Amino acid sequence: MSATAQAIGSAAPARRGSLQRSRRWALIWSYVFLVLFAIFFLMPPVYMLIMGLKTSGEIAAMTNPWWVFHPTLENFKALLTSEQYLTFFRNSAVIALAVVVITMLIAVPAAFSLGRMRFWGSTTLATGVFLTYLIPDSLLFIPLFKIMAWVHEHTGIALLNKWWALIIIYPTLTVPFCTWIMIGYFQSIPKELDEAALIDGAGYIQMLTKIFLPVALPGIIAATIFAFTVSWSEFLYPMAFTVSADQLVLPVGIVTTLIKGDVYNWGQIMAACLLGAAPPLIIYAFLMDYYIAGLTAGATKG
Repeated sequence: MSATAQAIGSAAPARRGSLQRSRRWALIWSYVFLVLFAIFFLMPPVYMLIMGLKTSGEIAAMTNPWWVFHPTLENFKALLTSEQYLTFFRNSAVIALAVVVITMLIAVPAAFSLGRMRFWGSTTLATGVFLTYLIPDSLLFIPLFKIMAWVHEHTGIALLNKWWALIIIYPTLTVPFCTWIMIGYFQSIPKELDEAALIDGAGYIQMLTKIFLPVALPGIIAATIFAFTVSWSEFLYPMAFTVSADQLVLPVGIVTTLIKGDVYNWGQIMAACLLGAAPPLIIYAFLMDYYIAGLTAGATKG
């Protein structure tokens, strides 16, 4: 064996050892940052749970904020037996479900048309749909308020201070972004599918319902989760358009009923926030893989 071959053979174990050490350190640092990330984002819900299990007296005593000396479920019981809180929860649930249905009925056909049916101005229109989502809520609620007042003045239909009117307003937030998500997902599906369907004599409606909807299920689930989350947690629009206690949704109801002047019922506030965050948390826990797949679809498409 030549000297060169011997040198290469002796250097190979050293390279393998160096590579293994590099991988080990990369894994260690990955876990370090993952733990820091988990601590940072889990602190708020853990703190809400701790405060929700405390009595008002213990909260006022300014004891250790991260420990419960006398745990109680009274805050949760008071909320779950309160007709007012259940009304807020019911309004939010009905609005969120209705907005999801309306959003998907509009966004899916629109995304299919813009993503698969090429026509003049389709690219510009698709970009415009996304750009409408970038307009913040704080700039839109004033003209929307004027429009609703104009409708009431000329038709007699009262839209202000009606929880069901939010079902009409929220799609202005959800439809543009859901359409953009679905456009990216539809464009990532191979073109051979619709070409084969057209050759077999299928129409565009049949292509959408029988071919693209089953294939695009992760994208549809991602758009559905987004629409539900936005309509469930929206604060500005219901704060501006609803006033009466029986018309409020959960985010606004918590602020307006559990905060009375300068008196903050922190135990019930934290318990209410924790209960209000439960539906989106459950949805994300079971559908996170679909959500990530839907958001990243088409990201590497050339």
